[in-house]
Amino acid sequence: MEAAIASGRLRVNGVRAALGQRVGPSDRIVLDGRAVPLRFGERAARVLVYHKPAGELVTTRDPSGRPTVFQHLPGLPGGHWIAIGRLDFNTGGLLLFTDSGELANRLMHPRNEIEREYAVRVRGELSREQLLSLARGVMLEDGPARFDSIEPGGGTGSNRWYRVVLREGRNREVRRMFEALGLPVSRLMRVRFGPFRLPPFLRRGQWRELDPGEAVALLRMLGSEKKEG
Repeated sequence: MEAAIASGRLRVNGVRAALGQRVGPSDRIVLDGRAVPLRFGERAARVLVYHKPAGELVTTRDPSGRPTVFQHLPGLPGGHWIAIGRLDFNTGGLLLFTDSGELANRLMHPRNEIEREYAVRVRGELSREQLLSLARGVMLEDGPARFDSIEPGGGTGSNRWYRVVLREGRNREVRRMFEALGLPVSRLMRVRFGPFRLPPFLRRGQWRELDPGEAVALLRMLGSEKKEG
C-alpha cells in the first residue's frame, strides 16, 4: 500500500494521498481509479510494519530465552498480533503484523501469489549460467524453485549483493536456492512484501503502524484481486 501511495495511485478527495494521512467517513478514497468503500462503523484492521533484526525469532516465546519479534511490539488489549509470513532467525528486514485474521489469510494464501523481494549477499559473483539457473529453476528437497527475477545489487571486494523476487514462502527457500549452487548466503534481508516496502527511516527493532484508511484500502484491493483472479 505504501508503494500505491508513493506512486500516486491512491487519492483522497481527488488529491494524491500522503503517507500517514488520516481519513474520515466524509472522505472519498480512490485506488487506481476505483472507489474504495470505507465502513467506519466497523473496526478497521490494524497493521504494523516492523524492521526485524537478524537474531530474533518469529514466535511469541522461546524456551531457551532467545529474543522474539513480539517483545518489541505494542500491547494489543483483547487481541493478539498475527505475523504475516515468517523470517528465519538469521534473516532480517520487513515483517508485517495485523490483528485481522482475514487480512493475514489473504496476504499469506498461496493463490494470491504475493511477491516477496529480498536483498541477498553472497561471497563471489554469480556467473551468467548461475543467474539463468536461479531464474529457470533449481531442484530442492521439497520440489523445484525459481526466482521471478534476479538482478545484481552491487558490492565491494569478495561480497556481492543481489535483488531477488519470488512468490512463495517456503522455509529458508532463498538460502536453499543459492546453497543448491554452492553459494552460501552471508546476509539476507526482506525489503518488500507485496505493496509494502521496508521504509528507509525505520531502524532495526522499530515498527510503524499504518493509518486505518491504508489498512482498509489494502483489504479491499486484495478482495478485488481475488474476484478478478
